[in-house]
Amino acid sequence: MFDASVWRTIGFLMAAPMAALQAVNVIRVLVDPQGFAAYMGAPLPEGGDTSWVAIYGLRTAFIALLVGVLLLVRDLGALRWVALAALVMPLGDAWVASHAGAGAATIARHLAIAAYVAVTAAVLFAATWVRGR
Repeated sequence: MFDASVWRTIGFLMAAPMAALQAVNVIRVLVDPQGFAAYMGAPLPEGGDTSWVAIYGLRTAFIALLVGVLLLVRDLGALRWVALAALVMPLGDAWVASHAGAGAATIARHLAIAAYVAVTAAVLFAATWVRGR
């Protein structure tokens, strides 16, 4: 259907915003941990300890850097596996948010992110499969 270069381009263009949005989330965690926890669907109690939100932010920074490096070196073969494994995060976020009593829109947002990550992984697999890698 498409040659390998088209799949690689689509995969790159789909993965780049994922890294950028993870970097934005790191900034949001640093600026407003309470607000970020609420945005994720698991608000902290008033005066609650924000340490867990900071830990989430550090892991998010790692993900942003990892995906960024893989994009920089154009290693779509490794990136496809990272994207596939990354499905754990938005699916887990949806599960945690639902158990924390988050609204349907928040849970749907997490599931939409999971769908985007799944499609990105599929495109990256197609890009590397077409190339025979």
